Amino acid sequence: MLRSLVATALSYRLLVLILAAATAGLGVWAFVNLPVDAYPNIAQTQVKLILKAPGMTPEEVESRVITPIETEMLGIPNQAILRSSAKYAIADITIDFTDGTDIYWARQQVAERLAGVTGDLPAAVTGGLAPISTPLSDVYMFTIEGPLSLQQKRELLDWTIRPALRTVPGVADVNALGGYVRTFEVRPDPVALASAKLSISDLRTAIESGNRNDGAGRLTDGEESLIVRAVGAIRSVEDLQTLVIASRDGRIVRLGDVATVGTGSLTRYGAVTRGGKAEAVEGLVIALRGADARAVVDGVRTRLAGLQHSLPAGTQIHVFYDRSDLIGRAVGTVEEALLEATVLVVVLLILFLGDWRAATIVAATLPMAALITFLFMRVMGLSANLMSLVGVPIAIGMLVGGAAVVVVNVVEPLSHAEGGGECLRAPGPCQGRGHAPTQPRIPRNQRGDRAGVGGHRHHRARVPAPAFAAGAGGQAVRARRAHHRLRARGLPAARPDAGAGPCLLQPQERPSW
Repeated sequence: MLRSLVATALSYRLLVLILAAATAGLGVWAFVNLPVDAYPNIAQTQVKLILKAPGMTPEEVESRVITPIETEMLGIPNQAILRSSAKYAIADITIDFTDGTDIYWARQQVAERLAGVTGDLPAAVTGGLAPISTPLSDVYMFTIEGPLSLQQKRELLDWTIRPALRTVPGVADVNALGGYVRTFEVRPDPVALASAKLSISDLRTAIESGNRNDGAGRLTDGEESLIVRAVGAIRSVEDLQTLVIASRDGRIVRLGDVATVGTGSLTRYGAVTRGGKAEAVEGLVIALRGADARAVVDGVRTRLAGLQHSLPAGTQIHVFYDRSDLIGRAVGTVEEALLEATVLVVVLLILFLGDWRAATIVAATLPMAALITFLFMRVMGLSANLMSLVGVPIAIGMLVGGAAVVVVNVVEPLSHAEGGGECLRAPGPCQGRGHAPTQPRIPRNQRGDRAGVGGHRHHRARVPAPAFAAGAGGQAVRARRAHHRLRARGLPAARPDAGAGPCLLQPQERPSW
């Protein structure tokens, strides 16, 4: 089968070259569009729940939040591991599924179970499913530097930078760490509340109902229509102070009359420092599971460059972690290794074989093997990472060794044939080294040629395939081709197959290896 495959490839050389060029082109396309990441995705299908319970201790979080959710999550198909972690005001629940489980199907199952148990949780509990990511999805980290306060930096990150980065393709979420989250604080005065005959629940209800904008209908005057709206959304401390709580004995009680209103911040569960000297506000970009990390980082970098002009004066974004640096080094190392390997293989083969054609054939296997590898990786949905990129040069080295052995086994018999030897057939001596035997010129009337109109028509003698052996070389093939050329021109030529058989040269004594 291998012999017939080689013969077919030699018979259709142009077609083989076209197929090789097409394969190389597809390999280049696959390499350009191949997802690139620093590390391979070896994590199981995982769904994570992050819930916040303000003011609860870890024991309360475990008993009132985690236990009901874990009980509800039991029995999900393809579930492998269910684990949880209780912290102060935070519940972290992780569900691992078996390999091959669709991530979107798993998230749907968990969301349905979570919706069924949400009514049994405390009212203050918030949160839900975490983004579709892996433990290695942190691709970009930066801090906000400038004259702004920590509260202003956090507000800039939450309301300007984070919404802009969420629109980048492949970004799952942007975590904001450090700083202070600005809030409105209301400190009730018990004496004033008692005098106004109000309670804490009255204050909460009044604030929730008053902090909104409502529509009051439409007024039509001829062809004109006016939309009436009641604007009550709280925008500043003054709006909160003037909020009407109740009316007592013809007197309007406002929030500022029974409580102290000001600004504050949410309870912090940690802080971020830069260089161990001062606090900072950090943004952490998380990529989607299976996304091209290089493309995600490029999109984030472009979006931040576009936001730079809209930032306050003196404010800058300092990047301290960029996954693309690691990816660039990995890809560059592979490219340099392939180039150096190709040059070294060509030089060594030329030095030891003395044949540039054989060296070129072996060297051509290096880029072709790499391109075919990238094509199969693209088809199978694999990403280019440190593991796969390091394995490519190793596999190519093994392939080069095999190709060198094959080429040496072909070149060595040909080199011995050209070295000359004793002719093994008789009668008729071999003319030169490896040439066809010398034969007398045959008259034209004895060769069976028939004259025709306008010249001679010659019947080409059927030349059997030469019997190749060690020492035959390529002289017999060249003699047969010369015979055909002479016969086509109407010139006398001796048949290369005349005589007792093929002329086999006695090979020289070979080395012991």
